[in-house]
Amino acid sequence: MLTPIPLSLYIHIPWCVRKCPYCDFNSHESRQEIPEDLYVAALIQDLEENLPSIWGRSLTSIFFGGGTPSLFSPSAIEKILTAVHSRLRISPDIEITLEANPGTVDESHFIGFRQAGINRLSIGVQSLQTEKLKALGRIHGRDAALRAIESAVRAGFDNFNLDLMHGLPGQSMEDALSDVKDALAFMPPHLSWYQLTIEPNTFFHHQPPRLPEEDVLWDIQEQGKTIITQANLQQYEVSAYARLNHECKHNKNYWEFGDYLGIGAGAHSKITDVEQQTITRHWQVKNPKDYLDLNQSFIAQKVSLAQHDICFEFMMNALRLTQGVSADLFEERTGLSLDVIEPALAIARSKKLLVDDPALLCATGLGHQFLNDLVGLFLPMKKES
Repeated sequence: MLTPIPLSLYIHIPWCVRKCPYCDFNSHESRQEIPEDLYVAALIQDLEENLPSIWGRSLTSIFFGGGTPSLFSPSAIEKILTAVHSRLRISPDIEITLEANPGTVDESHFIGFRQAGINRLSIGVQSLQTEKLKALGRIHGRDAALRAIESAVRAGFDNFNLDLMHGLPGQSMEDALSDVKDALAFMPPHLSWYQLTIEPNTFFHHQPPRLPEEDVLWDIQEQGKTIITQANLQQYEVSAYARLNHECKHNKNYWEFGDYLGIGAGAHSKITDVEQQTITRHWQVKNPKDYLDLNQSFIAQKVSLAQHDICFEFMMNALRLTQGVSADLFEERTGLSLDVIEPALAIARSKKLLVDDPALLCATGLGHQFLNDLVGLFLPMKKES
């Protein structure tokens, strides 16, 4: 049986100053003035229309993602959060994160965001070397990134993430490790450190840059992990490191197959109906102009997840966590017996990709090294009716 499940709120701000060549998110260049007031009103209406599906539940986290949420004024963020607080129950220790691009903020912005109710920042540094940032199409350089981090700390943010990429065009191992060391000098409570991947429907996919060789990428990853853990940040997810009690609550809720409501252009939701024993996904229309058209529905499509989809998505998410999850969580979050995936679990354990413990769903070191192969073992279940 399904049990009550944690609920997060994701708020998508789709505009950015310039579309980065590696970005496959639903983001749109702000070539004209952003219709901030209209979009805030639409977000609130979107939330209103979704209230029946989450009525009576408490939010454990709120996340403003994009695009570039820091393009919005602190007053707009405050208006959105006020609307959320007046309509939903809020956990006393709720985590409220806002993604910030160093090229769009100064200390006054950070002070305003904090006063608006933001208590955690995710700063999109990506690199601390200006030439690498240019190669990534970022609008900021090293100095702007350093100023942004310093300004956030001065504004009173003691809970923040630095978003850092490696495996960049023309990047040597020395370059990558220098970025890590420079970022760690700020003693961030949380560090997202992940390899640049070339995604379909991006500029880099059509005109691929020259990336480091595989052996260099491996050395970067292994030596970088060592440096990060020596700075007292522990890896808890494939690309996330945190000090004690500073793991990202919002992202952990995804990995643990919690529920989330997404509002805003292109936002996705996963909502569990415990009484009906169903899990539903829906997503909003992607284009901001369509989203702002009050003559059409915010929702583009809604689907109920079949058993094979539920099993695959649970494992795809849970196996990202370095410590895995309890086997009991599978039944609690999916409403299914663990027997449903036992054949795939047996294969994974026989290949030494999964820890040999019936009470735990956790990848081994080898499993994390070949995570795509491990997750792929759960794909055949899609053949079930």
